[in-house]
Amino acid sequence: MTKLPLVVAITGATGVIYGVELLRVLKDLGQETHLILSEAAGVNLAIETDYALDQVKALASVVYPNKDVGAAVASGSFRTRGMIVAPCTVKTLSAIANSFTYNLVVRAADVTLKERRPLVLMVRETPLHKGHLDLMSRAADCGAVILPPMPAFYHRPASIMDLIHQTIGKALDQVGIEHQLFKRWSGHSREAQARESLRVAK
Repeated sequence: MTKLPLVVAITGATGVIYGVELLRVLKDLGQETHLILSEAAGVNLAIETDYALDQVKALASVVYPNKDVGAAVASGSFRTRGMIVAPCTVKTLSAIANSFTYNLVVRAADVTLKERRPLVLMVRETPLHKGHLDLMSRAADCGAVILPPMPAFYHRPASIMDLIHQTIGKALDQVGIEHQLFKRWSGHSREAQARESLRVAK
């Protein structure tokens, strides 16, 4: 069976490294990716990382301008395995929740929802007011997976990249892509129980 491409969008929220590292991991896994970069994402790329725009584009199989609403990913007849928006601005979240398809990121997301494919939104904002929460709820009602980059620590991360990989791994789980990005929880081990007993004894 042909491996379907995954749509990846990077928008202008802080945390563009999530999108960049997602592309790098997917390339290493041999997964075809179709990338949409918002204009603000390019700005944040320069602020937050040492990556050049061309380096990020080179990680993807296909790259579309955000204004290209006639691109392949703008149509439901173009089959994909889903879409991940990493990171996702509140502005993008709002447009998706309200089906306001003013650019290719939102159009591709809307197509993903209407075709009942997985859409993962790595929403990046904190703290959240009720308007943000209402938008998340509305997007979830339409079928989106709301997956903010919230780090976990049960796998004992030793670096920032360990935290990034754990979040990326959670996103890949949602679109059915196998990976080995972090150690999964498998219940309390004897070692963990021994550490806890020692801590309590102290």
